[in-house]
Amino acid sequence: MRFLMFFLLFFLGHVTAGDYKLGAGDQIQITVYGEADLTTNIKVDKSGVISFPFLSDIKVVGLSSKILENKIANGLRGDYLIDPQVTVSIVMYRPFFIHGQVKRPGGYPFQEDLTLDKAIAIAGGLAARASKSSWNITRLVDGKKAIFEANVSSAILPDDIIEIEQSFF
Repeated sequence: MRFLMFFLLFFLGHVTAGDYKLGAGDQIQITVYGEADLTTNIKVDKSGVISFPFLSDIKVVGLSSKILENKIANGLRGDYLIDPQVTVSIVMYRPFFIHGQVKRPGGYPFQEDLTLDKAIAIAGGLAARASKSSWNITRLVDGKKAIFEANVSSAILPDDIIEIEQSFF
């Protein structure tokens, strides 16, 4: 069981920009080259659906930016444009959350290559009574909540909830 948890944390934690799946709270910019009227900045709401000119609503939750680019380009191709060049950029990632024994608990914008030590630094560092080893990450994995033991090099993802326990000594 511990091996499975390590495996999931290791492989799910290393997400590159191409692997990143969009979710509610992400802010994206969609640009169609040469079509300034089609450039738009959108925050994905809880429905996970965005509206884009000339296309019906698009469900974006769970899509990578590359898949969304292709979906929009294919929708615009033909009736609207001959060969649309679409770019989807993530302007602001949805947050991660850290609470417990840190100086400034709360939600913070996700950054690429974020590890637990960096997340603790963003939250102002450990509080005086913080445990140096009892740290947990709660993460949704396939729609189910999973709790992992963490260390300073553990990868942090958007929507993760980090709990820094109190030391008893």
